[in-house]
Amino acid sequence: MTHVPGDLVIGSIVDPGGVPRAKAVPASRAGVFATAGMGASPSWNTFCVDDQIAFTGRFSVVGDLRLRIDPAELRDLGGGTMWAPATLCAQSGEPDPACTRTALRRAVERLSALGLSALVGHELEFVLVDAAASSQWSAYGLGVLRAQQPFLDALLSRARIAGIQLAQVHAEYGEDQFEASLLPLDPVRAADELILARLVISQAARDVGLAASFSPLPAAAGAGNGAHQHLSLARDGSPRFSHGRGPHGLTDDGGHAIAGILDALPGLMAVLAGSVLSEARMKPGMWSGASRCWGLENREAAVRLCTATPGNPAGASIEIKPVDPSANPYSASAVLLEAARTGIVEGRTLPPETQVDPGAIGGIDRLPVGIPAQLELLRASPVAERALGPDILEAFVAVRTLEHQTFGDRELAEVCDRLRLAWSL
Repeated sequence: MTHVPGDLVIGSIVDPGGVPRAKAVPASRAGVFATAGMGASPSWNTFCVDDQIAFTGRFSVVGDLRLRIDPAELRDLGGGTMWAPATLCAQSGEPDPACTRTALRRAVERLSALGLSALVGHELEFVLVDAAASSQWSAYGLGVLRAQQPFLDALLSRARIAGIQLAQVHAEYGEDQFEASLLPLDPVRAADELILARLVISQAARDVGLAASFSPLPAAAGAGNGAHQHLSLARDGSPRFSHGRGPHGLTDDGGHAIAGILDALPGLMAVLAGSVLSEARMKPGMWSGASRCWGLENREAAVRLCTATPGNPAGASIEIKPVDPSANPYSASAVLLEAARTGIVEGRTLPPETQVDPGAIGGIDRLPVGIPAQLELLRASPVAERALGPDILEAFVAVRTLEHQTFGDRELAEVCDRLRLAWSL
């Protein structure tokens, strides 16, 4: 194989709790990482956010899996370290049924069979821990951006090394909170890029003596972190969320896709925002999309339509707002793509648009919160079953159940403190 520069090669997958898990080899062993792979217990699929293992009949101490990388996907992290997303494989070399990256690939293939293609753009909110940006934090403030210039310089430098194209970075609403937006890419590459971005952000924070928290709720009294997904669809190259005769230019496909997502969302919340801390973020007024509705540029709706205008050069898209950083991005994208596909295939009817703050009016369903309720709906979701399959679903249910048993009765502030850096890299 081609010579791999650097000293260390890392390959990672993401577990059901949204935590990346990795193996590393000297660069001289990169070829083995690509062909044979690095060993991992099946229990890697049931690691919990606090490193407990939620053993099941399928995932136990017996058996062996392999993490395999593609050398063509290696990215430079600087300092002699390279990283690539890994595919979870059986010893035979075939992708394992529990591989969420493979599940996303299959979701893309199901869309392609209909002549549809998708682009996904991820947003990533995070809080700088122990940051002292200013005596008074100003949401989206210019002053706090300048005060954190050393961090931003480190972030942009490391992003250039890794080849990440940041669409924007800005100070967010919450104290010491920032958001980085990534350019839209094909869904698998977009999920890979999201993990790489978390790596780069975490290292840039360490460069200046800080830590980046990707917790859905870093502090009980603070703002929550989202990980919103922007989705655009095209059929044979023609956009589906614009140039149509429906509301705001929606095509029939676009309307059906939004309807499919809204119909499926209650059964997908365990995948999109299912951690023990997600419930505290999923409330009206948090811009988390807690209400099951859609609307043009409506940031309180679960699905926000962004139309194609001169101010939106990437074209029309929808933003799915409930997603938070505790989600496995491969699984989250897979279920959302399958929900959109189902809506199109079945011709689901687009409900009326919500043109006001849904929290201020009645008659609009709230999305389910709390792990037990979310898991009950997940088990009954045909969209989740098709997108993820029984192995991944078994792992999700086991992990979230143990997470609830461990943290469900504890004080919110205690859980925030315990898990503040659980999703940091």
